[in-house]
Amino acid sequence: MKANLFPTYNNSFLVYNEAKRNLNESDLMILIMNSKSETISTDKENKLPEIVFISSYPPRECGIATYTQDLKNAIQEKFGNSFSLKICALETTEADYEYPKEVKYRINTQLEAHFTALSTKINADKNIAMVFLQHEFGLFGGIYGNYLLKFMKHLKRPIATTFHSVLPNPDQKLKKVVRKIADYSNFLVVMTSISKSILIRDYGIAERKIIVISHGTHLVASFDDLQYKIKNLFSDRIVLTTFGLLNQGKSIETALEALPQIIKKFPNVIYLIIGKTHPEVLKWEGEKYRNFLYEKVQELHLENNVRFINKYLSLEELMDYLQRTKIYLFTSKDPNQAVSGTLAYAMACGCPVIATPIPHAKEFLNGAGVNYDFQNANQLAQKTIELLNNPKLLKEMRLNALHKISPTSWQNSAIAHIDLVKNNSNKLKIELQYEIPEISLNHIKRMTTEDGLIQFSAIATPNIQSGYTLDDNARALIAVTKHYQLTNEETDLELIDIYLKFILLCQQENGSFLNYVDKDGNFTPNNSNENLEDANGRAIWALGEFISLQEIIPNNLIRKAKFSIEKALINIHKFRSPRAVSFAIKGLYFYNLDTQSPRINYIITSLADNLVSKYRGISDKKWKWFEDYLTYANSILPEAMLFAGLSTGSELYKNIAKTSFDFLLDLTFKEDQIKVISNQGWYQKGKKVNQYGEQPIDVAYTILALHTFYQVYEEEAYKEKMKIAFDWFLGKNHLRQIVYNPKTGGCYDGLEENHINLNQGAESTISYLLSRLALEKVMNTAKVMGYHEEVFQNK
Repeated sequence: MKANLFPTYNNSFLVYNEAKRNLNESDLMILIMNSKSETISTDKENKLPEIVFISSYPPRECGIATYTQDLKNAIQEKFGNSFSLKICALETTEADYEYPKEVKYRINTQLEAHFTALSTKINADKNIAMVFLQHEFGLFGGIYGNYLLKFMKHLKRPIATTFHSVLPNPDQKLKKVVRKIADYSNFLVVMTSISKSILIRDYGIAERKIIVISHGTHLVASFDDLQYKIKNLFSDRIVLTTFGLLNQGKSIETALEALPQIIKKFPNVIYLIIGKTHPEVLKWEGEKYRNFLYEKVQELHLENNVRFINKYLSLEELMDYLQRTKIYLFTSKDPNQAVSGTLAYAMACGCPVIATPIPHAKEFLNGAGVNYDFQNANQLAQKTIELLNNPKLLKEMRLNALHKISPTSWQNSAIAHIDLVKNNSNKLKIELQYEIPEISLNHIKRMTTEDGLIQFSAIATPNIQSGYTLDDNARALIAVTKHYQLTNEETDLELIDIYLKFILLCQQENGSFLNYVDKDGNFTPNNSNENLEDANGRAIWALGEFISLQEIIPNNLIRKAKFSIEKALINIHKFRSPRAVSFAIKGLYFYNLDTQSPRINYIITSLADNLVSKYRGISDKKWKWFEDYLTYANSILPEAMLFAGLSTGSELYKNIAKTSFDFLLDLTFKEDQIKVISNQGWYQKGKKVNQYGEQPIDVAYTILALHTFYQVYEEEAYKEKMKIAFDWFLGKNHLRQIVYNPKTGGCYDGLEENHINLNQGAESTISYLLSRLALEKVMNTAKVMGYHEEVFQNK
């Protein structure tokens, strides 16, 4: 994949010239065009609903081609089992490209007849659910590209048109063409709110028809681990960067003219100009503009401070250069450039940006950069110097850039586009399936030191100052042990050893556990100020599950865990918190799988009776619960009752388990989506349910409980809800955004009303991993772990 192909598709100077050539040469094109430029193929066996993208496409070198390929790949990765994705490649007469297999159609944009033929072909395919048309002036033949209108007029399939440029103050001809496109489209997609406003104000298009889906961006794996040679390159320099296909509209000379002032203050600045010359420019002007820039560098004596990287970079190489960049310089001189892929990618890499005030920059840079006037080198120099003199502000801008741009990831863009398909394909039955990511321990390993799993992170960077908790390391022990059971990866044993040691460190002489440890290994005052019952219960759960997998774990570790859990049993009768009691029951169930000890069963019975007493005291015909409110980790209560029933054979325990769990599921599953109890305000009996404030840990506990109930009762509804709940991590939530980051392997810390907490802490990441491993078991077999209920019926 080539990455630096974005800057010029919204450049109105190039657009105007190309459009003018299209108009002047269209008659000639009809005479010389060879009909073999259109290739039609049909896959009759493909029964998946089909999406067709009409766009330029790689290996053609232009921004829209790259955009479409990235969008297509994102949809493939998110919903590959739901749709078949095909391309109609837009070509000119000179084109002779070797396209990849997804290109189903090819049309010459200079031949008006080809557009009519294309609509006929698409109309004949009843399996096509949606056409995504990528629109830019200059891509299509005719006046303002009006050849396209014949295709759209005859098309009988839903179509969403993405405007990559929205020109304000149109003349009557332009206005007429754009309004016709709007009339023929089911939806218009624009990339900024400013573009939406222009369509409403200047073109009179109805607001309800316009959807804003921001330019997609690639997720970045880690801001600490730079790859390739760039990690050692320019390590002693202050890097300023501009990238993209070179053309006069980029106004790189403005940055060059600003450099002498910047270098006086910061002599070690180096300015990277990354990218080849735009192929259309190269075709008509050669390297005239690049040579002009070379001369400008020599004229200003900037040879030691400027580097031209005249090649196409892989996406990974580009991301590395941008992560090394101190400030990204966006210098376009076109005020009508609606959006810039280069700007979006720079922000996605955490670059503070100094940009000319194009609509995209004005809308996105608030707090993440600053604007300067078009072609004003003095202003650019001053603002660059001001930022370089303020490292604290640069750091704030870096974080603001990441928070601003995160909703625009290609994964989220894919979800937004597929929502359009799902909502406008009444004739086709679409079963939307989110693709399940591969299991990854990358972020967990990044968060783990030789002492334990660090509690918090800033975005994906571990925050060692936050220290460690028993809660996180206990859950990590369970998760990584299950991962080891699945994969038999030897490196897991190193992590297991670390987490077990941490649990043992937290255990006191009296058998109880402390929860909070600072970065230096000291217990913190929080241990005295908080109720630690739940943490103690989680420790017993972790030790019990760990011991149940003793066949695959070294004996010396199992011996330590058994000694610890036996020591902890001394205090278990003191538990008052129903969640602490429930975690303990779950741990003791697993601990007793091998020995079937009457003593352990007696303890389980005692703890379960505690929950029964609470349930009988609170529940009624409408409220089937143990308390008169619902808070956090609710699913563990009915799950614990079920484990108690399995261990003791008590039908009472099982009935309460199933009744209370089904009550909880009715509250948290609405409209084919999970909405766990909000941490913004617990749900009180008889009151209204609070919205938002959803945390991964509660989704995970629900999935684990669903897994348990599914294994016992084999009801498909539990299995289906497992997948629905897991899809919450993948974007099936009220924000329609991913909560799990597949690039880092981390999980975001929470889903709020209007945004996602991008920090990827230990609790959230382990919660996702536990959920993913539970789903893996269900996918591999309907019943991996036998409960053998009769074994536990102690007579």
